Amino acid sequence: MASPAQEHPSRASEAFFGRRRGKPLRPGQAQALEAGLARYAVDLGQPAPADPGVLFTAPVSTVRLEIGFGGGEHFLHEASAHPQTGFIGVEPFVNGMAKTMAALARQPLDNARVYHDDATRLLDWLPPASIDWIDLLYPDPWPKKRHWKRRFVGPANLDRFARVLKPGGKFCFASDIDSYVNWTLLACRRHDAFSWRAGEAVDWNEPYPGWPGTRYEAKALREGRRPAYLTFIRR
Repeated sequence: MASPAQEHPSRASEAFFGRRRGKPLRPGQAQALEAGLARYAVDLGQPAPADPGVLFTAPVSTVRLEIGFGGGEHFLHEASAHPQTGFIGVEPFVNGMAKTMAALARQPLDNARVYHDDATRLLDWLPPASIDWIDLLYPDPWPKKRHWKRRFVGPANLDRFARVLKPGGKFCFASDIDSYVNWTLLACRRHDAFSWRAGEAVDWNEPYPGWPGTRYEAKALREGRRPAYLTFIRR
């Protein structure tokens, strides 16, 4: 049987994200990954609960999903800061998941769960109108035009977001790549289920309240790229 640390195929691995692995994991990292997934992984082999709040060992009143959490900085910060919210983090990259599982070994969180594969599988598994908030923060921009079809934001995935988000739920998107910001803004404005919550420039130029920043954002700022923070509301 393959261990959780081993790479496995995913139907969207050619479409929305690139490589699954970076540097080989050290033994301690591999152990933290396996133990962490045993505790925190969402099992899509089981029927989806009508209320995803029951996935958590802590009582939660809302459920938030972060797609592609990288090294887990934002995911862990928000889960620690909001113990009454259940957080499901998705990350197919082995090294990022291993880093996050090691952090959770040091500081366990009963309101955290993770999924270590293609986010579309999780979105299709979740019941309708069950999620309060979706974060897609600094996703792979696939900057070459011939790769734009691999961007996560598109009609099919916006349909998935619309299905799982509750009316009034949020979809938050952050990026430092202007073409992807414009792409996302246009895609969401074309979609009947979403409205853009912005009245003035500060609404997309200023980070979200309580924003801890990410290492990707820090790199963008060092290189002179200005991030944008978009918020869309599920109608």
